[in-house]
Amino acid sequence: QLELVESGGGLVQPGGSLRLSCAASGFTLESNAITIGWFHQAPGKEREEVACLHLFRRDTSYADPVKGRFTTSRDASNTVYLQMNSLKSEDTGIYYCARSWYDDCRNPVSSWGRGTQVTVSS
Repeated sequence: QLELVESGGGLVQPGGSLRLSCAASGFTLESNAITIGWFHQAPGKEREEVACLHLFRRDTSYADPVKGRFTTSRDASNTVYLQMNSLKSEDTGIYYCARSWYDDCRNPVSSWGRGTQVTVSS
């Protein structure tokens, strides 16, 4: 079964940083996706895309609220990361990653996993 597992969330003060991980289980990322997207679901709100990584071009794109603060990348492992800096209370929520066959992370093909909870609070 093709599965992405998110981790790295936690409680952090405003202005702090976290690095989230999205690990592929049972498959190689480039064999089963073109892009990996990060999605944020704030309490009581719809899930929204915040970052997108093109696995082959290594292009990235970001939603306006996180531009300049979040960075998505991958290293030699089968894992994609979301570095979150200068965190704000509105960044609180569950973060998910998902794979897509499109250049812009739309229409994720994977079912949503458990996600990882990020809480920004003093």
